[in-house]
Amino acid sequence: MEEHVKHHLKRQLRRLASERPYQVAAASAAALVLASGGALLTGGDDAPAAAQTPVGVAELRGDTTVASRGEARTAAAPSSAAPASAAPASPSAAASTAAPNPDLTRKPEPPKAPTRKILKYDYEAQTTYFNCGPAAVRNALSATGIARTQDQLAGPLGTTEMGTNSAEDTTRVLNAVVKGDPYRTRMIPGGAATPAQMDRLQADVVAAIADGRGVVVNVAGTATDTEGGWHSFPGGHYIAVVGYSDDGRLVRIADSADPATPAYWMTAIDLANWAATRGYSA
Repeated sequence: MEEHVKHHLKRQLRRLASERPYQVAAASAAALVLASGGALLTGGDDAPAAAQTPVGVAELRGDTTVASRGEARTAAAPSSAAPASAAPASPSAAASTAAPNPDLTRKPEPPKAPTRKILKYDYEAQTTYFNCGPAAVRNALSATGIARTQDQLAGPLGTTEMGTNSAEDTTRVLNAVVKGDPYRTRMIPGGAATPAQMDRLQADVVAAIADGRGVVVNVAGTATDTEGGWHSFPGGHYIAVVGYSDDGRLVRIADSADPATPAYWMTAIDLANWAATRGYSA
């Protein structure tokens, strides 16, 4: 029986020697058992030695701190699972760090008007001494590409031998012909234009001309153009503005009164004062 146990232990030693290095400790423990003549195999009673398990082997295999070969390979391999902190950001988180969207509700600013612009228009002198209103409206409409005769415009304007009543009439007729009702009446009731009214007329002329529309102004009294020419209409007169320069500080006037002087330049300040007590359509 003892020889059988020894033979069994030798086989165990050979197997353990081929296992992991840490199992060499078990082989050493078994060698000590053989050296002691099998005293440890029989224990303290007469139980058969084959029924006993070597203490060193039992303790080694019962040590739960030692992993199996499969577990050791798993422990040694780098983890394929990404840590929670490395998880990709959610779409909402990514959106919060991205550049903010532009404000789509804000209207884009209109393009800046050019420093100088003169409209192409078809000049015509007034056909009667009282037809300055229809002539001015006709010349302004020609710059917009709309053809009307003075006779066609005289009726809607209410023009008589006493002339055309006011800028409110020219605004009404212009809007009846030009799509979109773009014209507005600006009155200058005082004897002279205020700085604010001068600035307003300059801005209105630039906006209208930049939009391709002529302006009609009801004037009274005397004014001087940039060449020193005098233009006097004590009882009132209508002229068309068909261009501007220097950001509207100078205005180009188409005047139907004298075909010998069909057009001239005037400062916006002088034109505003010339329109005092009257008004304009822009």
